[in-house]
This record gives sequence, structure tokens and C-alpha cells, in this order.
Amino acid sequence: MVRPMVKEALLSAYAGESMAQSRYRAFAEVAEKEGFKNVARLFRAIAFAEQVHARNHLKVLKDEFKEEKACGGAPIGLGNTSQNLELAIKGEEFEINEMYPAYIALAQAQGEKAAEATFRWALEAEKIHAELYRKAKEYVDRGEDFPIDGYIWICPVCGFTYIGKEPPERCPICGLLGKEFVKF
Repeated sequence: MVRPMVKEALLSAYAGESMAQSRYRAFAEVAEKEGFKNVARLFRAIAFAEQVHARNHLKVLKDEFKEEKACGGAPIGLGNTSQNLELAIKGEEFEINEMYPAYIALAQAQGEKAAEATFRWALEAEKIHAELYRKAKEYVDRGEDFPIDGYIWICPVCGFTYIGKEPPERCPICGLLGKEFVKF
């Protein structure tokens, strides 16, 4: 059983990541309609990465089978692609600067190694997501699509995100072989 404070953090992170994946899929539809095909692909790929994070948090809670309520506190709204990228950046930055560092510290203090690992994996992936969204927004604000040379590769274990013609040999976060990555 997970300690109560860490359980609350896992539930919050699970809810936030679940909401992010849904929001990013909606953002992808807007980007597609506005002609930003690669930005739409980026939103869909990162939505998958957020699904990975949510699943990982849920796995740590596997023995907590009760009626639980999870509140993610994620920002909402649906604007144009530039506005949606700005909202995505803010959400990722919150996770990077506030949420995951606090949750990692809590898990460490409580000796919850599995929770600490899933929080740390998500934190490292979110740093990449925020940077990709910042770059994409620069292009969109100039009226251009985000150039993607190759594919967007997502590690199905930790959500690490990589752009290139081939995946990396190994995931730099969790060590999974690149041949296992999901291609977008």
C-alpha cells in the first residue's frame, strides 16, 4: 500500500496527465484544421506520452482499489493553435517547476521508490515536451508549420520524446531499446 500523502500525489498526477492527453488530442484537431499538420502530429505524439505517464502513476496505485477521486487541476480552454501551444507550455512548465519536483521530494521522504521513479520519468519527459512546444509556437506565430525531419518517437515505458528519422538506440531516461518506441 502506498502511503497516504504519496497516494494523493499519484492520484493528482494521474488526473493531470489524463486530462493533458485529452486536451492535446483536442488541440491536435484545431492544429489540423488550421493547416499545421506537424503541430497536430506533435500534439498527438505528446498526448500518447502523457497517457504513458498516467498509466505509470496508475500502476503504482495498483493495490489501492477503492472509490477514489482524482483532481488534476489542469488548465482548460480551446483556442487557436498558438493559444493552445501557450496553454500546453504553461501546463508543462507547472509540472516541471512545481508539481513533479514536489512529488519527487515527497516520495523520497516517504521512501516510496516506485512513485519516485514514475514522477522522475514524467519530469524528464515533460522538459522535452515544453521545449518542443516552445519551438513549435515560434513557427506557428510566424504562420509556419513546425518542421519535423522524420518522425516523432515516444518511449512507451516513460514517455521520452525524440524527433528523428530513427529512434535513439536506447531511451536516455529508462533504458528501453529504441526499436520498442512508438512512431508518430
